[in-house]
Amino acid sequence: MADVEIGIGKSARLAYGLEDVSIVPSRRTRDPEDVDISWQLDAFGFPLPLMAGPLDAVVSPRSAVAIGRLGGLAALNLEGLWTRYEDPGPLLEEIASLPAESVTRRLQVLYAEPVRPELVTARIREIGESGVVTCAAVSPQRADALVPAALEAELDVLVVQGTVVSAEHVSKGSEPLNLKRFIREIDIPVVVGGCVSYQAALHLMRTGAVGVLAGVGSGEACTTRGVLGLGVPQATAIADAAGARTRHLEETGVYVHVIAEGGMEQGGDIAKAIACGADAVMLGAPLAAAEDAPGRGAFWGSHAGHGSLPRGTRIATPPIGTLADVLLGPATRDDGRLNLFGALRTTMAMCGYASLREFHKAEVVVSPAIRTEGKRLQRAQSVGLGR
Repeated sequence: MADVEIGIGKSARLAYGLEDVSIVPSRRTRDPEDVDISWQLDAFGFPLPLMAGPLDAVVSPRSAVAIGRLGGLAALNLEGLWTRYEDPGPLLEEIASLPAESVTRRLQVLYAEPVRPELVTARIREIGESGVVTCAAVSPQRADALVPAALEAELDVLVVQGTVVSAEHVSKGSEPLNLKRFIREIDIPVVVGGCVSYQAALHLMRTGAVGVLAGVGSGEACTTRGVLGLGVPQATAIADAAGARTRHLEETGVYVHVIAEGGMEQGGDIAKAIACGADAVMLGAPLAAAEDAPGRGAFWGSHAGHGSLPRGTRIATPPIGTLADVLLGPATRDDGRLNLFGALRTTMAMCGYASLREFHKAEVVVSPAIRTEGKRLQRAQSVGLGR
């Protein structure tokens, strides 16, 4: 791809978000019932290519079990309210009801409470006792301290997640987490991220991770792109990570999954993420809009309570249906926010693809007008895509 000169001595690559691209139907179609959207991560199989993001408004022990039974994988935040407080329910109610000008400071206070390792173990055991696959997320800075308590509870899958996670961290202070050694020493599959470039994704794959999260700053409640100026639009970030996956497979024979994180609101966004090369998606805000989500109609970024530099905000997510409705339907709305994975299955069927990996071959085009072309009346009446 040709660079664009943005000034003397500085050029940049054009990059595209999911809103900038669309999927081109092929010469073949098939019945939706013949489409397989199941996902295999290491030894664990899932009917849906879904990870629920490690956000307190999305994943509680109860909702993790519900998402697991519906076919997905939910990651509990080991540094969230569920591992700091015995009963965070009243706090979640408070966060949802606070005036906007008070939320950030209150989140900083709530997330200053120390994480309790005994609660880490107890929460994971609570999820595991239901029979679903257990998954938990931790930042690189807290991995050494908190992972032993998670392993004591026989955690199945670990996510090492930060705003940006690198395989090579330079520090003059304490020794940083050596991802390659860390992954080698724990006997469970590890997903790492986020990253938004080919080289960063390739380096993370070489650590031995089974999956890499592609995306920085594209989440609905994330303010990283404004606060820090970091990020790459999701279509390009996913495609670059998928390119790294191909090279890693050629070099090692090992297939590392690309999990698109953020930037997806509707079923069409999920379909486009898979078509751009993702094996699965990590969702936050779309699940927070479920009436049985723990956020009580609110959703906030994982770094919204950072003590010195918050990089997230609270947004309202009024309930639109149950978790089952959001994931599997039936849809009773016309805006694509219900039956997300029914939409993925239908898109794949209309394009003639039978599996997720086949769908990676789908043709996509750059299409800035895809959401507005012929939709003047929808916009004028604030219905459908014009909302």
